[in-house]
Amino acid sequence: MDRDVTRRHFLHTGAGVAATATGAWMSRAAQASESGVAESGKLKIVAVSCSPRRGMTTAAGLQIALTAAQAVDPERIEVELVDLGGLNIPGGLVVNQPLQPGERDDFPEVAAKLAAPNLVGLLVGTPVYFASMSYLCKAFLDRCGMFRRQNFALSGKVAGVLAVGGVRSGGQELAIGSILPILMCQEMALVGEGRPTGHFGARLWNQNDDISADEFGIATAQGLGRRVAEVALERAAT
Repeated sequence: MDRDVTRRHFLHTGAGVAATATGAWMSRAAQASESGVAESGKLKIVAVSCSPRRGMTTAAGLQIALTAAQAVDPERIEVELVDLGGLNIPGGLVVNQPLQPGERDDFPEVAAKLAAPNLVGLLVGTPVYFASMSYLCKAFLDRCGMFRRQNFALSGKVAGVLAVGGVRSGGQELAIGSILPILMCQEMALVGEGRPTGHFGARLWNQNDDISADEFGIATAQGLGRRVAEVALERAAT
């Protein structure tokens, strides 16, 4: 980062992470961040799956998007999927509510990945819960307020959103629309899935825990990943 903020300082400050810090967690977060220092210079795109169900359709949709993103320029782009399913992201820490005895906070390790110096793009994926994002997605995005407080550390990074619903028109666009303004508050550069559909993001249909038959949705996921990569490369070249 070129914002007067070192990765270790970044992860040890800010209301969200500072409030969570036990020595063990902060050490692990800092180590995870610094492991990316010696990377080969590739541009990194991270996708965060915000479904409480680990490895299910939201993660699968994001993997499709990441594969398309990397295919834009395999020599320059690397990708990583972060699955929040099974992790504990306490949202109450945003308002200084303490952890319960024995409760863990997995957010610092996730934050370390987003603080990587070569990060250029972020994909956020959520299942549709009553026409909006999942509770886990909201907690994750609220905790990401630490980046905003650290001199808008995500400013200029390219971002896109993917949503998976239980029916073809089950609120996917509404869920996407609930996330995009939050990313705007981080000064991120937002993209949709691009041509030919050219709308707000990837919209997939979960049919019995399977998205493989949703050709339209898969195409939007591929388009979203492609657009994030294309715009990130364009911005990196300027």
